[in-house]
Amino acid sequence: MRFTGSRAYVATDDLRVAVNAAITLERPLLVKGEPGTGKTVLAREVAAALGAPLIEWHVKSTTRAQQGLYEYDAVARLRDGQLGDPRVSDIANYIRKGKLWEAFEAPVRPVLLIDEIDKADIEFPNDLLQELDRMEFHVYETGATVRAAVRPVVFITSNNEKELPDAFLRRCFFHYIRFPDPETMQAIVDVHFPGLKKRLLSEALAVFYDLREVPGLKKKPSTSEFLDWLRLLVADDVSPETLRARDPRKLIPPLAGALIKNEQDVHVLERLAFIAGRDGGRSDR
Repeated sequence: MRFTGSRAYVATDDLRVAVNAAITLERPLLVKGEPGTGKTVLAREVAAALGAPLIEWHVKSTTRAQQGLYEYDAVARLRDGQLGDPRVSDIANYIRKGKLWEAFEAPVRPVLLIDEIDKADIEFPNDLLQELDRMEFHVYETGATVRAAVRPVVFITSNNEKELPDAFLRRCFFHYIRFPDPETMQAIVDVHFPGLKKRLLSEALAVFYDLREVPGLKKKPSTSEFLDWLRLLVADDVSPETLRARDPRKLIPPLAGALIKNEQDVHVLERLAFIAGRDGGRSDR
């Protein structure tokens, strides 16, 4: 299995190297980067490119590691026992398989995505160390051991909300997706908007990267938000001239709700625009 890229995902050379290194080493690929840089989409595109089944486990703040293995529904068994259901004689009827179990049972090598692992409790990664390392776990209620028929290709994403334990990091191959430079971003746009006018794209890229450089922003706009903004510019038929005629006293671009996502950053831009307008007024005098 070797990932060479896909038409729908612009993968840099170093990212392709990281994916193939993780596949060769049979270790999880830990992918970090700014939100919206395509970490989750990467696993989906790799699965599609390799023709492998994709199993997704989206982690939340309440997610426990045990849920990825299995859960025993004791309440359902007690209820069925009170109703005289014959299923209660076999405890296996009340074992719910988790995403790791699904991946271990897959007849062909799957791609397993553990998405946003840093959302969970700090002990969550440590609780999966042995299972991801040995690719097996024990089901205490039935006494069975579940082993991976074929070792899955594991992708783990993180937004750096929490530091991950060193013991967990030692078992992963790591890659940080750098924010795309303008040339790479243009290639990404070409995939999603192949017929976009070059002048509009050029002006939009200039506005976008200038916005990311504004000091004091709490959340810089991401790749996915830039694509959303482009879609709105096209839908509203915003001209390149409108984007080019940027007044320092109007730092907030048109349809900025696709790019700016909190009131603090709006206030930063308004304050900078006010300062620019005040200084501009003084220079006029």
